[in-house]
Amino acid sequence: MATVNPYLMFNGNCKEAFDFYKNAFGKEFADINFFSDMPPQEGMPPLSAAQKGMVMHVKLEISAETILYGSDIFPGTPDFKTGDNYAVSINADSREEANHLFSKLSEGGTVTMPLADTFWGAYFGMWKDKFGIDWLVNYDDPAKVQPQ
Repeated sequence: MATVNPYLMFNGNCKEAFDFYKNAFGKEFADINFFSDMPPQEGMPPLSAAQKGMVMHVKLEISAETILYGSDIFPGTPDFKTGDNYAVSINADSREEANHLFSKLSEGGTVTMPLADTFWGAYFGMWKDKFGIDWLVNYDDPAKVQPQ
């Protein structure tokens, strides 16, 4: 069965916010990646040094059942405002479950990143549903996930 966790979005200060949360919860990051870790993307202009230092994904395990995720918005994303700074993150137990949830929950909405295998070893996709809520679905294939 899939689990659901909050995913917070920031406009350049994700690392600062998550250092604060890490201290408050007395936990360490289970994972943190920066935009500098992303391989070059076709058709995308090079990132500035400041953009490379922005957080692409951070994972803070608060308990066995609760994980707080976060990211800075992708550099150059237009019209970001407070209130748009969260998404519902689903961790699927299989590719099939990820496909099913993506298909059902994105129906009538706008897919912002189609489901695909990623460079970090997950099967991942994003969308805004027909009610304006941002969603992410992730399946960490044990055969593909990079060791920490």
